[in-house]
Amino acid sequence: VFAMLDAEGTTVSELARRMGVTRQTAHQAVHGLIDMGLLEQEPDPGSARRRLIRMTAEGRRVHERAQATIGVIESVLVERIGADAARALEGALRSDWGVPPLVAAP
Repeated sequence: VFAMLDAEGTTVSELARRMGVTRQTAHQAVHGLIDMGLLEQEPDPGSARRRLIRMTAEGRRVHERAQATIGVIESVLVERIGADAARALEGALRSDWGVPPLVAAP
């Protein structure tokens, strides 16, 4: 959710579109983060019917710490498998995998 937010705020509908999930799923995730004090919702100055989702100060702190942690993990990965392999892995993980298959449990 944090990676999909605009600095000025983003509607739940737009977050859902960006994340590729239903509005209900995005709403549930957003309200869980609101309950944790990491996000807040404010009236949209451009529309009385819409509400914008924004990070709180604590949300920004947590997001920055998470980004720093990801940076450390990526650095360790490069040290362990090399820069070329790390780039290839990132490329594979970012590629379009298509529709998830239905797999029967054994």
